[in-house]
Parts: sequence; structure tokens; C-alpha cells
Amino acid sequence: MNRRFFLGFLAALPAAPALAQDGPQPKLPTEPLVIITRDGKRHEFQVEMAIQPEQQMTGLMFRPSVAPNEGMLFDWGQPRESSMWMRNTITSLDMVFITANGTVLRIAERTVPHSLATVSSNGPVRATLELAAGTAERLGIRVGDKVEQRIFGTAR
Repeated sequence: MNRRFFLGFLAALPAAPALAQDGPQPKLPTEPLVIITRDGKRHEFQVEMAIQPEQQMTGLMFRPSVAPNEGMLFDWGQPRESSMWMRNTITSLDMVFITANGTVLRIAERTVPHSLATVSSNGPVRATLELAAGTAERLGIRVGDKVEQRIFGTAR
């Protein structure tokens, strides 16, 4: 679908909650998540769980910052292509695309605030994790690293 058609489609939608939203959604329930890098280091996070479509549509829009040990996990329920954007997102993020078995498939680092450009997983993923920009580089998180979290059946 070309971008002009997609943007026109969005403009024609009746006041959907995320499109009409002009401020951040209330903080969502949090759960623990651990990323284990190839050198065996464990990096612990408390992540907000975006499960419902309206939570996923709003995500981290309008949030002024994301703490270093926090983030938001978008649980798609089953593996699928994940396409994200930065509309109304005022802080840069790292997007970590995670397969159904908890393996990091792709990382989009330092995404551009307010951008309408699509950031895609480039393959089926169970979830997308948004972290503060620079987290992947700072912690040495790379493709192939493992994620422990209950949705992947890997929580301890």
C-alpha cells in the first residue's frame, strides 16, 4: 500500500481512539522481561504490556522519555509481520523485533521521532519491544540474543 493512500485512509477513519489521542495513555500494567546477550549477560527490564489493539495503536506516543530499565512490549498474540511508526512519538526509541521462541530477529536503533516512515520486522515476530534510544548499543543487544518473558514461554 503506498503511503499517500495509507495516510488518506487514516484521515478518513472516524475518531479512532489512537488517532484522536492528544496525550499519553495511562501507564499500562508491567511485567518483567530479560534480554540475555551472546556473552551471557542478563539485562532486566520492567515493560508495559500493550495487549489490546487500542493500547498498541497508542503505544509510547506523547511520552517525553523512557527510563533505561523500562519499555513497552507489544504482544501480537501470534507470529506476524510487525510494522511500526513514530507518529506522535516525541522521543527516539530502539525497536526490538522478537520471534515466538524469544529470539531477537531485528533491531531498529534510534528511530526518528514523529516520523511516518514504516519500521518493519522483516519477518514474522510474536512481539515488538520498544526501549529508550541507544539501549541496544549501550547493552550490546544484537540479533540472535534471547528474550525471557512469559509470552515466549521462557520466563523464569
